[in-house]
Amino acid sequence: MSERKVTFTREQIAAYAEASGDRNPIHLDDDFARSVGLPGLIAHGMLQMGIAATVAAEAAGGPDRLRRVFVRFAGMVVPGDTVTFRAEPAGEGKLELSAVNQRGESVLTKAIAESRP
Repeated sequence: MSERKVTFTREQIAAYAEASGDRNPIHLDDDFARSVGLPGLIAHGMLQMGIAATVAAEAAGGPDRLRRVFVRFAGMVVPGDTVTFRAEPAGEGKLELSAVNQRGESVLTKAIAESRP
C-alpha cells in the first residue's frame, strides 16, 4: 500500500494551471467560479489524477511498472482541503485507488490502476 496526504493551496492550483496550460477561470478566480455555481475556485481534476497516479506508481514498484490509471471525478477539491490518496493491491496486476477528503468524502471513485507483473 502507498499513501500520500495533500493539502491543496491556491498557489499549487495556480502553478498547475500555468504548467498545464489549463487556465480555466474556475481554477483561478473565486468570483468567476461562484458565478457558475461553484463554492469558489476548485482544483483541477487532472491535478488530482496526477497525484493518484504518482501514489499508484509507488505502490506498483515504480513508474515504469504502471500501465493504466482510471478514475471518475466524484467531488470538488477546494483550497484548504486535505485529500488522502491511497493505492492498495486488488489482485494480480491491479491496484485500487482512493482519494478521500478530510470530511470523509470520496473525490475520486471507480479508481483503479493496472501494473505490469
